Amino acid sequence: MGTVTTSDGTAIFYKDWGPRDGQPLVFHHGWPLSADDWDAQMLFFLQHCYRVIAHDRRGHGRSDQTAGGHEMDTYAADVAALTDALDLRDAVHIGHSTGGGEVTRYVARAKPGRVAKAVLVSAVPPVMVKSDSNPGGTPIEVFDGFRAQLAANRAQLYVEIASGPFYGFNRPDAQASQGLIDNWWRQGMTGAANAHYECIKAFSETDFTEDLKKIEVPVLVMHGTDDQIVPYDDAAPLTVKLLKNGTLKTYEGYPHGMLSVYPDELNAAILEWLKS
Repeated sequence: MGTVTTSDGTAIFYKDWGPRDGQPLVFHHGWPLSADDWDAQMLFFLQHCYRVIAHDRRGHGRSDQTAGGHEMDTYAADVAALTDALDLRDAVHIGHSTGGGEVTRYVARAKPGRVAKAVLVSAVPPVMVKSDSNPGGTPIEVFDGFRAQLAANRAQLYVEIASGPFYGFNRPDAQASQGLIDNWWRQGMTGAANAHYECIKAFSETDFTEDLKKIEVPVLVMHGTDDQIVPYDDAAPLTVKLLKNGTLKTYEGYPHGMLSVYPDELNAAILEWLKS
């Protein structure tokens, strides 16, 4: 574990496990979480001799709580500072939800030789918010509601998201995991309220269309059809159409947090694709 300091003086916390000669896998977490959300994936791929790296986005987890920079351009620049500091080459960048947007923005701008492949899981691209150009998107009022709830009682909002739509625990016959709920809440409350508030705009309103068109490396897009946070129809199928070399894997009935609910299946699928 360590930190890297960005050009504006922000300390970004990261974990870096495994053999230094192993292919690097870089994991990008969702809102409002931290690198800890990738425990199941990092342990799995570590056992398969990969070098596994995960960072806390600025304002999240153990990274500095900054006054600004809570938008995708800065997030991607922070990732570039990390990959430059560690001199990562031929890395695979794996992003969940907001982290999928971060991966998309970074990979589209990455220096030659830095990136070999990318994986987007339950990811926010191409763009979430509803507009004339994205009629199937989520109305802005939904995100305004998140902002209002966060400002009023962030702790309660995080309980409700984790115990409800994030993992699909609000569905009939769902077997809720109190450990997952508590860990989600713990990660969220470790971060900064201002960063989480501003990040709602970053993940919901950023348009990644042009980024997706620029990406040359192979990209695996994984999404569940019962995603209540990033609806399937307005995300994964549209993303794959914009990519030059995209592969879509659809998971019927799986929730937004499917990496945590079904880690064995998802990890195996990612490993198979990496080796293909």
